[in-house]
Amino acid sequence: MQRKAKYSLLTASLMLLGLPTHVLGQNPSPEKKLPAGPPSPQSKHYPILLLAFGNAPNWNLRIGQKGPERLDRPGYPPIPLEAGEVTHEAAADSWTYRAKDSATGAVVAIHLTREACTDAANDTLTTTPPLGGRYSFRVSVDHAQLGTLRGCARIAAELFPKINNQPDADNDADKKKPPAPTITNFKAPVAVAYLNPSASIVLSRGKTKKIVAPAGTDLALSHDGKKLLYVRADSGASPGGTIVLYDFDSGKSLDLVHGPVRQPFWSPDDSRIAFLRSLDRSWQIWTFPLGNPESAVSFSPQPVSVLHGWVDKHTILATDTLNTYWLSEEALPQAVALKDIYGSSFQIKDSDTIRVHPANPDLLLISADYLSAPAGTPVDSTGFAGAFFLYELRAKRRVILCPPEQSGRAAEWSRDGLQIFFTGSDSSRRTAIYRIFWDGTSLQRSVAGSNYVIGQ
Repeated sequence: MQRKAKYSLLTASLMLLGLPTHVLGQNPSPEKKLPAGPPSPQSKHYPILLLAFGNAPNWNLRIGQKGPERLDRPGYPPIPLEAGEVTHEAAADSWTYRAKDSATGAVVAIHLTREACTDAANDTLTTTPPLGGRYSFRVSVDHAQLGTLRGCARIAAELFPKINNQPDADNDADKKKPPAPTITNFKAPVAVAYLNPSASIVLSRGKTKKIVAPAGTDLALSHDGKKLLYVRADSGASPGGTIVLYDFDSGKSLDLVHGPVRQPFWSPDDSRIAFLRSLDRSWQIWTFPLGNPESAVSFSPQPVSVLHGWVDKHTILATDTLNTYWLSEEALPQAVALKDIYGSSFQIKDSDTIRVHPANPDLLLISADYLSAPAGTPVDSTGFAGAFFLYELRAKRRVILCPPEQSGRAAEWSRDGLQIFFTGSDSSRRTAIYRIFWDGTSLQRSVAGSNYVIGQ
């Protein structure tokens, strides 16, 4: 009994010391092995935000924690990217990011290698570039439509959005707020003209609005917003009519050229006016200096159907049923087939409009009718569904911007080239003028009316 008590006391002492009881000669219980867990996940891409950039042409691309985010080029809307698979070659210390152009579906591959790079000098987001212009990564971007872009990349952790770790009391109010605009440096037009719901011509400059005429077509506003051209329909002059000049300051109208004429456009410096004149059953482009319409002369003998405006002070854009023409006073004419610009989704009509970006002649804004409208797209009073899209001449990249719930026509650039104004109608065929940014965001109703043109 005494021996058993001593044994129990020793056992308790060993347990308090954390020692196993089998030191007393007891048989140990068999140890159970836990099943092996999955291997720890390993990131395949560099887990810090990177900024890649290059020259000739200039470009930059952001790579975030989920992969490529967007590609930016001066003079073009940003290209949102949909991140895909990432491949990491540890031996070469390089990464390949797969992505997709969210607007067109084009395949994109970004090849990143950790090595010194001095092939790029347009890192505009860096206030103090590294000594000697050497960056930590070399990069190439292969875009199925744009081709290959080469440059350098750097760690850009300062571009991370601020993270708020404070608990949210109630986010319901924030969820109801519209998303923040993606374009913040735009300038709203201060001089515009349009047709109001009664089809009267309205000229608005600053806070002042004036009724110019009870009716008219082919509105064209000077770049200073003080002079408006329009075509007045005259009996016996169909098609076309008389080109009229309205002066905002004096409130007076002056007949410039009598029909059959149509589609007047101001030159970039407002010193000349181009228009279409009917001769020998065809339309041709004529021009005259402001203040001297009697001296109008033929600009080009090329027969055309539609005049779309000036590209620069020597070049005019026009179309016939097959081609788009760049007609110049200083160079040979150039042409691009309309079917290449329109693709397989749009019809070619004389009612279409083509507008050149104010700062980038490679970027066109086209308004046309769908051949077969997407499901849910409303038709307007013409019985067709209209839309507008961007087209890059060099890359042949086409992006539809018209909201799917709208039939959009007569799209026009703002002077800053960041906004597009268009005549839209919904399923009830109610017409109004809308604004949308050139990246397809922030749709906003502007004013009731149609055929919006911008001066300043």
